[in-house]
Amino acid sequence: MLRLCAAASAGVLLLIVLFLLAESGQGLVAIGPERLVSDPAWYPAPDANAGEFNLLPMLIGTVAAAMGALILATPLGVLSAIFCHSIAPVAVAAVYRRVLGVLAGIPSVVFGFWGLVVLVPLIGRVEPPGASLLAGVLILSLMIVPTVALLADSALEALPRSYAQGAAALGLGPWATATRVLLPAARGGVATGVMLAASRALGETMAVLMVCGNVVRVPDSLFDPVRTLTANIALEMAYAADDHRAALFISGLLLTGLVSVLVLMAHRLDAEPAHA
Repeated sequence: MLRLCAAASAGVLLLIVLFLLAESGQGLVAIGPERLVSDPAWYPAPDANAGEFNLLPMLIGTVAAAMGALILATPLGVLSAIFCHSIAPVAVAAVYRRVLGVLAGIPSVVFGFWGLVVLVPLIGRVEPPGASLLAGVLILSLMIVPTVALLADSALEALPRSYAQGAAALGLGPWATATRVLLPAARGGVATGVMLAASRALGETMAVLMVCGNVVRVPDSLFDPVRTLTANIALEMAYAADDHRAALFISGLLLTGLVSVLVLMAHRLDAEPAHA
């Protein structure tokens, strides 16, 4: 039964990849890989010869939003994990973990709605129009902080108690123990949490759709509106046909490839032995 469940899970993933390859194959042949980065703009049409299919601005917007969110969320998440594991009293840490769990479970559309109503107008007062790459970065960072914090906390909890006991015997305080002994020893698990959070940021749709402005362009600054690959698929799949539809499936294939690379990196980092 366990082998059957494992095979079914792997089979579902394989079928998804094969489906993406089959649906995007028409576009890769008709459009050509080079046009996906060299066409003047994104003006798709059912006939590849009548449209323009440059995915590069949306790929850059997707990676920029995810990496910006990761830069903000990683230190906040790791510090939250250190607070829960080494600094806070047991009762406070338990409540804080529950708060992080609730925050991790809030639907993305709620984050997007809050960002659209509150965050975008605030950014617009500084630099119009407000809907921008910065808004997407801030919303995504709020969404992935709990993932980084909870997985980093789990990595710290999994360490042998002798690490902390040895540090205490040497006279190290809680902060020094956490940052100089426990965190380096748990770097594999922490890195896994960061990579999985990056995967979620890359695949997020509704929140970035609502706050990023949805303009297909390479951003010159954080205040420029952008469109991500996921938002583009959500906006255009309902009416796309033929080569236009295939180009959207190519977008999905690119996202799957990016997430696969991150998962492989997380697996490799997690497999590295920890040393205190």
